[in-house]
Amino acid sequence: MRIVVYPHSMQVGGSQLNAIQLAGAVRDRGHQVLVVSEPGPLVARVRDLELPHVELPAQRRYPSPAVARLLVRLAAEFRADVVHGYEWPPAVEAFFGCRLLRGVTTVTTVMSMSVVRFLPRGLPLLVGTEAIRGSALALGYRQVTLLEPPVDTEEDQPDAPGVDGAAFRARYGLDPHVPLVAIVGRLVPVLKREGLLAACAAVGRLAADGVAVQLAVVGDGPIRAEVQDAADRANAAADRQVAVLTGELADPRAAYAAADVALGTGGSALRAAAFAVPLVVVGEQGFSEVLTEQSLPIFLEQGWYGSGPGSLGTGVPALGEAIRMLVADPGLRASLGSFARRLVVQRFSLTAAAELQERVYVTALTARPTTASLAADALHTGAGVLSYKLKRKYQTWRGTAATDDANAQPVVRPTELAHP
Repeated sequence: MRIVVYPHSMQVGGSQLNAIQLAGAVRDRGHQVLVVSEPGPLVARVRDLELPHVELPAQRRYPSPAVARLLVRLAAEFRADVVHGYEWPPAVEAFFGCRLLRGVTTVTTVMSMSVVRFLPRGLPLLVGTEAIRGSALALGYRQVTLLEPPVDTEEDQPDAPGVDGAAFRARYGLDPHVPLVAIVGRLVPVLKREGLLAACAAVGRLAADGVAVQLAVVGDGPIRAEVQDAADRANAAADRQVAVLTGELADPRAAYAAADVALGTGGSALRAAAFAVPLVVVGEQGFSEVLTEQSLPIFLEQGWYGSGPGSLGTGVPALGEAIRMLVADPGLRASLGSFARRLVVQRFSLTAAAELQERVYVTALTARPTTASLAADALHTGAGVLSYKLKRKYQTWRGTAATDDANAQPVVRPTELAHP
């Protein structure tokens, strides 16, 4: 097969990293793959994998009619069998361009926390959790496949070549003898702010109480100044440096390798687990939960996120107690770290994900949507995008526009994650 892969962004993030890794893994299964994207830090990963790449303009409308036309041209020149868009704007552009104008099979992946209502309902759709799959089916999407966020278990492992946790600690002034808590991800308000601020507050309180612990926050984004203020407060409470912001790292594996405890959400949580580090999943409305055999079913259903109380309670006290418990017990850390690594290898490997994605492509190529179904999807999606755009413009005019996108609102509800 000849496949065009179109990630929605090239900033460091889970969905786009998955897109690139899977593009490489599908290529390694004998297919020809072209990546098209805007510029950004992750383009270097595309080059490292020796995948051909075509750059899109960074400044454009979302979705963009011009990009839809460009996709049509690229698909024709590449003789593409499948055009695969990640998240909703690429999916819409691929559908209106390649599917409707050229008859090229289009597939989309949504690794966000929910699926928008206005995607073409006949489009083959891959999503990251069983809860989101159920929600998408309830909205009327007809071809929905569960593809949990994959992890390259060869690249992401404690003994990966060239990954030096000790050097990471030395570079950022972290004590080599004090347990390190690490959180890796974009510093953004949507889904991440609460966990980042709670991590700083919890480590600051523990250190002020005499617990030997330190924190590294790895990433960058629009709320960096806010997170830095929280880290400064933690350092002031402890009367020494216990919280450090490293900025964005194109390759954060050394941070995972250096960590004794990882905090995370989504794909970054699974990458941490691949390094055999005990994991505390953080979310919103005070959620935090240690990954154990008992808590695993929650994450397999809802994804690597939560909302509302966890088993230790809620907010900074609950997160602090989880961290205190783990840093105090090396044996528990080793046991939970081994469990986390086994889980990722057995269930979330990149190889298995590439095999599943290949099967989705083959099935999609054999399906022949009718003219009537394509017309219905075009009307449904066109009206939905227009309504969304008008609503966003109105909210912007009123000053009430949210900073998140249409599919950043999680399917999870607080009561679904609370458990004894």
